[in-house]
Amino acid sequence: MPEASKPKPVTYASAGVDISAGDRAKERIKYLAQKTFNRNVIGGIGGFGALFRLDLQRFKNPILVSSADGVGTKLKVAFELGLHQSVGADLVNHCVNDIAVQGATPLFFLDYLAAGKLDPQVTEAVVTGLAEACKANACALIGGETAQMPGFYTDGEYDLAGFIVGAVDRDKLITGAGIKPGDVLIGLPSTGLHTNGYSLARKLLFEVAGYKPTQYVTAIKEKAGAALMKTHKSYLHVIQKLVAAGVTTGMAHITGGGITENLPRILPKSTGAQIEIGTWPVLPIFDHLRDLGQVSQEEMMRTFNMGIGLIAVIPAAKFTRAKSLLDRAEEKFYVIGRIVKGERRVQYT
Repeated sequence: MPEASKPKPVTYASAGVDISAGDRAKERIKYLAQKTFNRNVIGGIGGFGALFRLDLQRFKNPILVSSADGVGTKLKVAFELGLHQSVGADLVNHCVNDIAVQGATPLFFLDYLAAGKLDPQVTEAVVTGLAEACKANACALIGGETAQMPGFYTDGEYDLAGFIVGAVDRDKLITGAGIKPGDVLIGLPSTGLHTNGYSLARKLLFEVAGYKPTQYVTAIKEKAGAALMKTHKSYLHVIQKLVAAGVTTGMAHITGGGITENLPRILPKSTGAQIEIGTWPVLPIFDHLRDLGQVSQEEMMRTFNMGIGLIAVIPAAKFTRAKSLLDRAEEKFYVIGRIVKGERRVQYT
């Protein structure tokens, strides 16, 4: 067969996967991840499995606590605004909170980043956010997966998920078993939507109201996109203070499902929670979302955090001590309700 008529060889690149771009991205990731390493990390990035030594001097009878999550459709706003670094912090902080409310200390984190076509600069921005948040939470970023999947994702878009492992001594595990009627519920403020409710929020802001992400919205006194991109807050340091002082019997990270669905997850049988509406300032973004769609109070409370990102259950006899601790730490909090007899559900008054 003449050379000119021979079919061209099919390569991975012709199928849409740029191995060179992937390699460049991985080199950037290695440097960022290594900045989070501590003495318990064994080896480096690039092995078939990441290695981490459990410090048995620090944890005498350790229980491993793990969680996996994603950023969700908040990424759609990040794509439109070209803001990729903060979503890495969103992911880490969300996962940290999930295990910290059980008394666990974060040990290590792994991420999963998948795109139709990897952009090394975007990848670096995302992993920079991951690494900075891991460092702030004293958690090592020890590995993950970066995948190119042409035809699966729209150009310029990606998905981001993560997995965290922490440890707590068995006798310090926070399970909620000691919660009883009369205990006080304190709420710590959120920075915004955190990483939940974005499908409804995007519909209301960008479809119903017709705002652009870069458009200033008078009702919330900032641009629509900026309000949605506020970073998910880590409560690790305040949680550690409450746990060390022995003043909490249970904590709930208020994520998807709002207070309505998250608080009952820690309640023992025959207990419920009574939440007093109006005991904390609802952020303007939530009021505006409610007004845009005439969304019911019930729907708002089971979709968004409504300005409360963490709830801690404090025995009444320990409330004064807890309040003093939080005041000294300059941590803002609100008394938002009490534990009552009931059937593991939230009542609003």
